[in-house]
Amino acid sequence: MDVGIARERIEGEKRVAATPESVRQLVALGLGAVIEAGAGAAAGFADSDYEAAGARIVRELDVAAVDLLAHVRPLDPLRASHLKPGAITVGLASPSTELPTVRALADARVAAFALELVPRISRAQSMDALTSQALVTGYRCVIEAAIRFPRFFPLYMTAAGTIPPARVLVLGAGVAGLQAIGTAKRLGARVSANDIRPASADEVASMGGTFIKLDLDSPEATAGAGGYARELTADRGAHQRRLLAPHVAEADVLITTAAVPGRRAPLLVSRDMVAGMRPGSVVVDMAAESGGNVEGSVPGEDVAVATSDGKGAVTVVGLKDAASAMAADASRLYAKNVANFIALMTSDGEAVPDFADEVLAGACLTYDGDVRHEPTAQALAALATATPGAEAEAAGEIEGGAG
Repeated sequence: MDVGIARERIEGEKRVAATPESVRQLVALGLGAVIEAGAGAAAGFADSDYEAAGARIVRELDVAAVDLLAHVRPLDPLRASHLKPGAITVGLASPSTELPTVRALADARVAAFALELVPRISRAQSMDALTSQALVTGYRCVIEAAIRFPRFFPLYMTAAGTIPPARVLVLGAGVAGLQAIGTAKRLGARVSANDIRPASADEVASMGGTFIKLDLDSPEATAGAGGYARELTADRGAHQRRLLAPHVAEADVLITTAAVPGRRAPLLVSRDMVAGMRPGSVVVDMAAESGGNVEGSVPGEDVAVATSDGKGAVTVVGLKDAASAMAADASRLYAKNVANFIALMTSDGEAVPDFADEVLAGACLTYDGDVRHEPTAQALAALATATPGAEAEAAGEIEGGAG
């Protein structure tokens, strides 16, 4: 049984779903590996390294011929429709925004597994691609901020005088947020953080940060399923911003990492809050691609916001393709997630999903013509009866699994 790895087609995507190391793991399982020429080049993996690991290199991957297709970004509907019935796909699928692809996968009778939907249980940690990629993204946030910040991060005491450490505020203490805290701390900054989940306080402290406690609500009202934050109501969101405003004003660097699976990123910082920061301050919005935590952030762009005192500007960085910017290590982690997931369904060189396994069942998006992820199935059903142009609205109503 062959596992196919194609070059990613989306512009700016440099990651790859298999590395020479993960190919060795697949081969050890009795599987074949067919790699499209140049698939790993942008991440630093040469075709010759894949061949040495036991893969076969082809000029162009014929997706209609592969038994199992591993990918990074979601497939497009046309590519999905070319897969043969009974084929398996493993990768990030973004079901909340890729409804046409989900429909194409179901119509093609493909067994599609979305790594966003992998349950957040201990046994599935080695397959949790969202966590592994958030690790990369959290690190990258701090590096992007440090490049643009016109001062040092660490404290320096010299004969010429003392330079105080930068004050970094991180909003959101999930995997990406904790990685940002740890990275900023290692660079010598004074770091504080906030998350609407009170249980995050200990995790923030473990990374060397100071937790900012806001009087928002009870833990039950702010902690969602799977350990993720629950989206706040509009009134509570406005109250949160009022409480955060003085802390944002005191920060030299603000990094926002908050996300709610399957929904638009929550607005944490208004334009007025950004304007209240000191000239030269830097804001990095990790969630810019999913709507943004910061009002006015633009994915892939730096936006200058004039400070309210009229003395300068704050740079707002809308992060885009952050994990792809560190393609080598991001691919190493992602490819291991993929290989471990495939191993879970493989026996004697054949990948056969067993839906008695809660990890496989939870991550299954489509199978044998059915959409097995219920929120996505409901959105598609609503789309089928919606008026033209309602697709985006229907897609926005999906709540993902572990994301």
